[in-house]
Amino acid sequence: MTSSDDDEDLGLAIALSLQDQPPTSRSSGLGKTAQDAINLDSDDEIPLPTASNDRRPRKQMEGYAPSDNSNQVSDSSITVNEPESASMSASSLGILGLDRRKMEEERIARKRKLSISPPPARKSLKTSACNSVESTTLSRQPPVTGKLEKLTNDHTTSTAKGQPPRSTSSGSVINSQAKPNSKGPVFLHGTVKKTWAFGHPRQDDIKLEEVLQRDDLALAVLSSFQWEIDWLFSKLNTRSTQITLVMQAKDEATKQQYRHETSDMPNLRLCFPSMEGQVNCMHSKLMLLSHPSYLRIVVPTANLVNYDWGESGVMENMVFLIDLPRLPAGRRTELEGLTSFGQELIYFLEAMGLERSIINSIYSFDFQETKDLAFVHAIGGAHTGNDEPWRRTGYCGLGRAVKNLGLATDRALSVDFVTSSVGSLNIEFLTILYLAAQGDAGMTEYVWRNPGTGRGKAATSSIQDAKVDQEELKVDIEQNFHIYFPTHETVRASTARSAGTICFQSKWYNSPTFPRQAMRDCKSVRAGVLMHNKILFVRRKQPDPATSTGPSDPKSWAYIGSANCSESAWGKLVKDRASKTPKLNCRNWECGVIIPLWHFRKAGARKDLDSFEGIVPVPVQYPGEPYGNRKPWFYTEHL
Repeated sequence: MTSSDDDEDLGLAIALSLQDQPPTSRSSGLGKTAQDAINLDSDDEIPLPTASNDRRPRKQMEGYAPSDNSNQVSDSSITVNEPESASMSASSLGILGLDRRKMEEERIARKRKLSISPPPARKSLKTSACNSVESTTLSRQPPVTGKLEKLTNDHTTSTAKGQPPRSTSSGSVINSQAKPNSKGPVFLHGTVKKTWAFGHPRQDDIKLEEVLQRDDLALAVLSSFQWEIDWLFSKLNTRSTQITLVMQAKDEATKQQYRHETSDMPNLRLCFPSMEGQVNCMHSKLMLLSHPSYLRIVVPTANLVNYDWGESGVMENMVFLIDLPRLPAGRRTELEGLTSFGQELIYFLEAMGLERSIINSIYSFDFQETKDLAFVHAIGGAHTGNDEPWRRTGYCGLGRAVKNLGLATDRALSVDFVTSSVGSLNIEFLTILYLAAQGDAGMTEYVWRNPGTGRGKAATSSIQDAKVDQEELKVDIEQNFHIYFPTHETVRASTARSAGTICFQSKWYNSPTFPRQAMRDCKSVRAGVLMHNKILFVRRKQPDPATSTGPSDPKSWAYIGSANCSESAWGKLVKDRASKTPKLNCRNWECGVIIPLWHFRKAGARKDLDSFEGIVPVPVQYPGEPYGNRKPWFYTEHL
């Protein structure tokens, strides 16, 4: 493209951006107070608005409420003000925060550059109100010293003055690193990586550019709870890539506004999963990236905002990726011929309401390498009926998947849950997750609560011949179920020194039924970095290492996904009042992947969480310290 072509494109984009937009209605969600947009009694992630000294407008979208440039916090409400800018009106930005003029200028500037530079670190990240669950801010960012050097085209050798070059890892598929311009599949057997963190050596990590592989990306389906649209589009070729954004919109008016704001973007489609009734949050994080020769399936714990992908160096996440080769021309796999992973992925996409043509195209790829993996999900809403759909989703679906993978056991487990949000927990909730980790599809605990169902535990439990007394199970859970969440001191000592995406409320922790003995301090192995991870590490309880040198457990597995440690994320199985049959209530949309250790290697001599190294990076310092007299990080104390 010539310079004159660029100027013509820019002129067209400027003309479009300056066209009159319809006035924004207050009923649309703009300018709402926190009382309208934030439910402080929700037991999942909740946004924390904080003040900022950064005067530059930020354009983020969380749930259905666009972000602001200045949040005013009072005792009664949090007012979301309109952005103030001398050169830009609110109408030119729109509800998605899309400034077409700025986006086109940036696109052409990027095209003219021979290399790409990382964005400057910001002193603070802006916030906005959301109607439900996940905070989006870090109230303070670290200062950047020295001039940032330009990146090379492979995005792997960025350095800052005074910092050592970032090294790349290579070798097995598990540790291989994708090049941004790679042609063809890279992760044929699947891999789990940490997100890159600016200022830290590169090892077993990945950048968003390396995930997307934009040069030959034909189709991108992107699902997230929180969005930073202009930043995201800077990572994509929006002219050649067909893009579908799977987003939260609670009402029809919000959907129509989103559609209006994107009506002149022919390559962009929007998908809105059902938010009816009890559904509180579309929290799923999922990417389907279609390339000429393969489909890349990505399940991150990160939202689509710059700091979740390491560009500020204060937050880290995890990413599961697998590349599925395209079948020969004319060949397709029928639904019945898909692996369980593929079938559950299709089931989830259909429930979300994704376009039929996109779903049909997935049958053109080879799912064979997913046969030892499981795609698990929580589909928002109530699930009941004769075909028992409740068994396929939430914690019931987790237990079903564990059993189908041959990982079910009646032995005691060690469960380590790394989470960025903790809900209103009790021993009953931990029991539900623990039994699911053993391979139970929800009926054991359900029968304990509903003894009048007419069927005994032995007949209903899916744990192999398990006859575990509830009190004995409680002892196992109290000893072996650990929840990794940072203490107040850990957050204050971090590079960010504060956190809004790490959510917990003191009223839940101070409840007499909260299982305090399960809490462990969550410290990253990367000094000063906070976590937005959601990971379950599950192992059968091993003998005392001092007296045993046996191999690691071949039935160990890990979950990586969007679900935090809360009932909102995993659901609750209850008795339906009308039919008197089980009904699973799920307040969130979530998804994740189960990865058995034996998918990648046989049992070895390593123990504890060390057995996952080389397969699933262990991001925490292990074993975590019990809280003792310390308290968790409570975001509400910093409103």
